[in-house]
Parts: sequence; structure tokens; C-alpha cells
Amino acid sequence: MTEPSRQPMILDGLNAQQRAAVIHGEGPVLIIAGAGTGKTRTLVHRVAHLIARGVPPARILLLTFTRRAAAEMLRRVESLLQTLSAVPAYATVNPKGQLDLLVADREEARVAPAATLESHVRPLTPGAQRLVWGGTFHAMAARLLRIHGPSAGLDPDFTILDRSDSEDLLDVARTELGLTKTRKRFPRKGTCLAIYSHCVNSGRPVEEVLERHFPWCRDEASALKELFRAYGQRKEQGAILDYDDLLLFWRGLLADPLAGAGIRERFDHVLVDEYQDTNRVQADILRGLRPDGQGLTAVGDDAQSIYAFRAATIRNILDFPSHFPGTEMIKLEQNYRSTQAILNVTNAVIGQACERLPKDLWTERVGGGRPGLFTCQDETQQAEYVVDRILQRREEGISLMRQAVLYRASHHSILLEGELSRRNIPYVKYGGLKFIESAHVKDLLAFLRLAQNPRDVVAGSRLLTLLPGIGPVRARQLMDQLIDAGGRFAVWSEAVIPAAAQPLWSPLQRLFARLTAGKPIDVPAQIRLVREFYEPILQQRYDHAGPRQRDLEQIEQLASRFPDRQTLLTQMALDPPESTEDEAGPPLLDEDYLILSTIHSAKGLEWDAVYVIHAADGNIPSDMATGNQEEIDEELRLFYVALTRAKDCLDVYHPQRYYHAARGAFSDRHSYAQRTRFLPKAILHHFHIADASARQSDAGATHEGRSANPATSRLIRSQIQELWS
Repeated sequence: MTEPSRQPMILDGLNAQQRAAVIHGEGPVLIIAGAGTGKTRTLVHRVAHLIARGVPPARILLLTFTRRAAAEMLRRVESLLQTLSAVPAYATVNPKGQLDLLVADREEARVAPAATLESHVRPLTPGAQRLVWGGTFHAMAARLLRIHGPSAGLDPDFTILDRSDSEDLLDVARTELGLTKTRKRFPRKGTCLAIYSHCVNSGRPVEEVLERHFPWCRDEASALKELFRAYGQRKEQGAILDYDDLLLFWRGLLADPLAGAGIRERFDHVLVDEYQDTNRVQADILRGLRPDGQGLTAVGDDAQSIYAFRAATIRNILDFPSHFPGTEMIKLEQNYRSTQAILNVTNAVIGQACERLPKDLWTERVGGGRPGLFTCQDETQQAEYVVDRILQRREEGISLMRQAVLYRASHHSILLEGELSRRNIPYVKYGGLKFIESAHVKDLLAFLRLAQNPRDVVAGSRLLTLLPGIGPVRARQLMDQLIDAGGRFAVWSEAVIPAAAQPLWSPLQRLFARLTAGKPIDVPAQIRLVREFYEPILQQRYDHAGPRQRDLEQIEQLASRFPDRQTLLTQMALDPPESTEDEAGPPLLDEDYLILSTIHSAKGLEWDAVYVIHAADGNIPSDMATGNQEEIDEELRLFYVALTRAKDCLDVYHPQRYYHAARGAFSDRHSYAQRTRFLPKAILHHFHIADASARQSDAGATHEGRSANPATSRLIRSQIQELWS
């Protein structure tokens, strides 16, 4: 075994499978990274290895599904490169004369010309990783479209609609087509956008998408097609792209001989994280970027493909070797997260999948008891028992923040939240309104968007209707007037304005004159001007104006990071802050709190103790997702994701009885539920099985499953008997 001082520096601390992935050559490679197997570490070391080997950072494209993931990876790449720069570097050179690795010991080095070594070490200067093209598919699409879009006729000043703005534009078209006045129920704007997005990302016709995913809308296929055509026309007229357009236009540019060649020439290596979460369009983009697969690295886990509702398809990762012939597949199977007892359960669960890339996770961690499988009489007993276990583990030294309760759907936590509140246990529930979706934030950005793109009807209509006396119809007339004038805001000086809006009309025109002046002012100054005009309106329109004003102040401070208005608007649309002051509510003045989360939101996270509740058929799998084997398999993978979040302790709960709710109120009507089909008898030996209803009853308790006070019982019976005497 090589002594530590003689190990290649890039490979230090990696296991054999990770090392193979890091030093892989130029051909296509698919890294199947099981849960907790060090996927991010492997990808970070591969990027660092490429840079250290001499690949210019600006010729590396790293695609992730969140900006934070890309930023964290590149931060770790920088840290690793800084470590390498501090150590005397020697080189290993392969028979072709190419530098393979930097090593820490001269004796490990093979003969390398000094000039070659020097040229390859130079990229290790601080900040090299900042040149890497790293970010989400959508962010990289926006960046490339700004550069290459004009060659294909795309307006370089296009604005990007976020999801809620896309819904609003669809709703405008929906209203103009008269689809809101049909005698039958027509899908609301959010559903219409979901259908549209699913169609364009999956490449499936409307009829098929409706039949498989929106069966209650199947009779509206023709009307939806008409709506989607109108929506597309409106986007084209306004020089607007939505999230889906970013990917579609990127794919389209890659298919163009001139623009496609220009984009492909930019990159020598393309690395993709979470490949199992890609949709058909994203897979097409990768084939367009690397047609022969050279320089392509894909990392993912077919067992964690759980986003079919977003049009992601597991076929992309399963079919990767056929899409890119000559692919080398490397499996990461050593788990660094969970105990072996937990892995025995997770391996057995995912082993039931009808189609998968086989792997068997293992760990060197020792200790840890078997996961628990608890049968409860009903949801109430489940909530009580889960909280008891949480408090017990807290006393054993596992803080609340290191524990999480996971469930299939957000409403599954209602009774649990009540029990937590009753026992004074603080908790945080993942989810909620995003910063960019808050009304006051969208109002502010509407001013900047219209200044950037005077054809943006959504932004213009939004800000104009902020003025008293101006409704949607008048706002649209004013926007048509602006568009016909070629975006010259001076044309509004000739407009006939309702009396209620006149005091604000001249200040509004002066504002846009400043925002669109030939010599632009810096972005924070632009936001300050907008705030001065808008904040009196905010005071009148919204409650709790103070926290909302602080949000706008934060945007002004944030704006100093951006070179221009367009960059700020793109960033806010593609990667907004998570939350606002307005939604925060009273401060949580507690040093600890429990985590509640849907399974989808928990993906990528881990906790010392995990409690999976409602493991009953109909909930896991959801009764809305059992229409075919593909849906059932995805529900199986979702359950697997929940189980693999646990590091040391794992509990699964199965309520036997569910009470029916009528008009929001619970009644005595109930039904019995079977244990989830994903835990058949053949797997149960991996669990410690217990009946929660058999525990020692609390003194004086009268909940179902506990003994009632016999004296009270006799009294009640005697009173009933007296009715018949």
C-alpha cells in the first residue's frame, strides 16, 4: 500500500470507486452514486483534477439543479486547489505525453518537460474555479442565450418570466379567448401552466399528458391547444421567455449549425449532477453539447428518481449508455451516512424495483440497532407515539434539529403539528411562499422589468394597475400604446388617465425617464428611485408594510452585487432568495426545533433520526399515483429516499385506521389501511416490529387504545340504563 505522503494529492481521502471516477479519461462516464456515497465529494475532486491536469476552467461546464449546489461545489474546488498550490507539485505523464496527475512526491513523478509541468500548474492560482461555468440548466441557458441568441433572431434584451408571472400571462390569454366563461369547468391558470410545461418538457402531445396526469381535463384538449398557441404568440410579441423556453431555445440553438457549433466549441468538459432528475429536453441538450460523449460526466442515482411530476424521466439515466456508446459506468456503493442495519432495509426496499441499475450499499460504520416498524391504531396514536420517541431521543442527546419527520403529502402532518404544539415542541416545516412570489417584491421588480423591456405586458399591466382608477382593460390599452410607440415612455404623456391616477402619472413618467436614460445609473440607485415612488402605494395596499419595506431595502443592498439591471432581473427570476420578512411571523426564540418535511423536500438532506409516518397503502404509495407500474415504481423510489435520509435511527409508522373528514370536520366514519406494499413480509426481518398501542397507558388517559376509568364507565352505563326505566 502506498504511504500517505506518496499518494496523489487529488486522490487523497477517496475510496477506490471514487478515485476511478475522478481520474476517468475523456470518454463518457456515468457515475451511479448511491445515497450517502460521497457524490458531491467525487464531483468536486473530478473538477479539481481536470483543472490541475491543465483543462482551462473556462472550458468546463458544471450543471446542477440548484445554484447553491453549484456554488458549494466550486467553493470546495477552490479549497482543494488552494491546498494543492501550497504543496510542491510534481507530475505524472502518460505514454502519450499528457499530464495525468499532480503528486506530492518527486519519486512518484514520471518524466515531464518543465514547460509542460509549468503550464499545467499555472491554473492552480487562487480564483481559478471562478472561471468554471457553474449553475443550473436554466441559468446557463440564459447566459448562453444572451450571447448566442441574437444570431438566431432572439432579442438579447428578452426578459424571463417566473412561474407565477407565466401563470398570469396564461390567464390573460385564457380570459381573452373566453375560456373563463365556458359552461363547464375549465382548468385554472396554475393547472394550465402545469399541463403546458409537462407537454414541452416531455415532448408528449397534449392528449397523452391529459390522459396520464390530468384526466379531469381530458375533454379540454382542443381549447388548451388554442390557449397554448395564444400564450406562445404573446411571449413572442413581448420578447419574453418563460422557464421552459430557456431550455427549448438552448436546445434549438444547439441544433442550428452555426450557433450550435459556437456553443459546443466553448466547452471541453460537461459535468452534470443529479442526472436522474433531467427531463427529455435536458437530455437532448447534453446530446447537442457532446454528440459523441467525449468529455461528458453524468452523476446520479436511478433509485432517487422522484420528479416525474416535473416531467423528469428515469429513462435518461437508464439509457445513458445507449445514448453515448462507449460509456464507462462506475458505481459508488460505500455509504458514509447510515448504519448497516439501515442499509439492509434500504437495499431490500429498492431491490423490489422493476427496472434499475443494481448496486448494494455497504458501510464500514459499526453499531446501530435495527430500524423500528410501529403499528398504530390511528393517526392520533401515531402522533403521540412519534412525539414520545422524539423527546426520548432528545434526552439521549440527539437535539431536535438532528431529527426529522417525513411524510408523502403536506397535509399528513396536521395532527402531528397539533400534538407538537400541545407539548410545546418548536418545529420548522419545509415549504411556503418564496421571496419572489411575494406581492410587494413582484411589484418592485415589475418597474425594473418594464424599463428593461417595454414590451413586457405582464410587468406593465401589474405596475399600472397599482395606480388608483386603472384596471386591467385600461392597463392593457396603455401597454398597447407603449408598444406601438416602440417602447418610448414619452407617449404616455398623451394618454387619457382616470382622475384618481393623475397625481401619480407625472411622477411615474419622470421615473421611467430616469430608468431609461441614455446614461444609466447604477442598479441600487434605480431601485431607490422605484422605492421612493412605490412605497406610498405599498402603505395603502398592503398590511404589515414595515417588514415589506425591509424586503425592498434588502433588494437594494443586494443590487450592488450586479453590474446591470438585466443581470439582477435574471438572477431574481432564476434563483430568488428563499423567504421574506413578511411571512416570517414571530421570531422563534428557541435554541432547538424539530424538522417536518415532505419526502420530496427532504431529498439531498440527512438527519441522525428520521421518522417516516403514514406508511400505509394509499398514502405510501399515494392512491393518486398507482395508475401504472411506472408510477408505482416512482413511489417505491420516493419511499427509498425517505429511508435513506437516516444516519443512526429510523422509525416507520403504520396507522391502521383513518377517520374520514366531512367538510373539514372529523367524524366517526373510518376505514382500515394496509401496511405499505413496499414492506412485504420478506423484508420485515430487517425491522424491530412493535405495536404502539401495547405501550403502558398514561395515567388517567382516555384516548382510544388506552383503558378508560372503570368507575366512569359504570356511571355512564347506569345513566344510559336510567333512560329506559
